[in-house]
Amino acid sequence: MRKAGKFIVCYVTDRRSLEPSAVGNAEARLTRRIDDAVNAGVDWVQIREKDLPARSLVDLTRAAIVASERAGKGRARVLVNDRLDVAWAAVAAGVHAGESSLPIRELTEARRKLGRENFLVGASCHSLEGVVSAAQNGADYVFFGPVFATPSKASFGAPQGLAKLAQACEAVSIPVIAIGGITGDNAGACREAGAAGIAAIRLFQQSANLAEIAGRLRGR
Repeated sequence: MRKAGKFIVCYVTDRRSLEPSAVGNAEARLTRRIDDAVNAGVDWVQIREKDLPARSLVDLTRAAIVASERAGKGRARVLVNDRLDVAWAAVAAGVHAGESSLPIRELTEARRKLGRENFLVGASCHSLEGVVSAAQNGADYVFFGPVFATPSKASFGAPQGLAKLAQACEAVSIPVIAIGGITGDNAGACREAGAAGIAAIRLFQQSANLAEIAGRLRGR
């Protein structure tokens, strides 16, 4: 069964895959896209720009937070991929651990010592065992995938599929977010499998109508 609560819609950024524009550099285009996504109603924005230096990441994260605050009530949570230092310096809502990040237990312990209990710690998982381990080590949520085929997740092997997604959702009490090849057409199937939400890159970066996409993802 899906965990109770709002179906989470998360935009995962990748400035390098945005359509070229004559106006501004890639970071400026990404900032505008984040602003559009927040105004369209996404719940989370994960800043996933692994090659940017810390200073640029902090600036980008803060710009995303400003966009979220400008959106007003129910504003999006801004998370940072991998970089706990950046997430903390920018006062982001949390950090998302990839497979090569610090262990979840170390991240949750750092959160405890720094005294910000509402700071989210999440993890990307590509197996049922990984999902269970993340939950046992204190993760607040996990991304599970790739559920469907997608170029950005090809290095993680064959798609997990909906049956494995359902197993992952049943195995833990924390939210499981489906990722990998998510579209407006298959997001409902992820929800039926028990996912607490979906996360995507291309879906948000290649859509001309983000508000329509966000509504479809929630089944409206």
